[in-house]
Amino acid sequence: MVVVTLVGILTALIIPEMKGSFQAALLRSTSRDLINVCDLTYSRAVSLNQVRRLRLEEKTGRYAVEKRVVDQGAESYVPVDDSGCSGQLNPKISMTVHRADEADPNTPPEAPSPVPPPATGDFSEAGSTIAFYPDGTADPAVIELADQDGFRVALRINPITARIHIEEWERK
Repeated sequence: MVVVTLVGILTALIIPEMKGSFQAALLRSTSRDLINVCDLTYSRAVSLNQVRRLRLEEKTGRYAVEKRVVDQGAESYVPVDDSGCSGQLNPKISMTVHRADEADPNTPPEAPSPVPPPATGDFSEAGSTIAFYPDGTADPAVIELADQDGFRVALRINPITARIHIEEWERK
């Protein structure tokens, strides 16, 4: 009877910890997925010497890599059909995209980047975009990911190197 009681007490202590670790693992996994997509977008832009951009829909968690096309003098962006260039985040993770100047009020605002033309396809016009350029630079932005327990991770894109820096933010 004592052993059963001890097992019950230990189970009651361990299960809440396991839930938190599952949420943390899901948040880390989602951040790795977005980092991989950003790296893929960056490498395609540099290797193909063409602007590529990552379109992110905050409400649905969908993302897609787009390429710039010029048709009869008009520029537009179309989704890339390659493997790994589109997907959807886990619905338990929310995403918010901040432009670099609004993510940190202590950072001086940078010159605004040119507004790209709207994307074609089934993505909404309201989706945020982050452009990656052939010279190895990118639009400055911060992608905030949060789980249902309020834990947050920020993926800060360095505009000079187009590399991602991961930051853990305070719990909401």
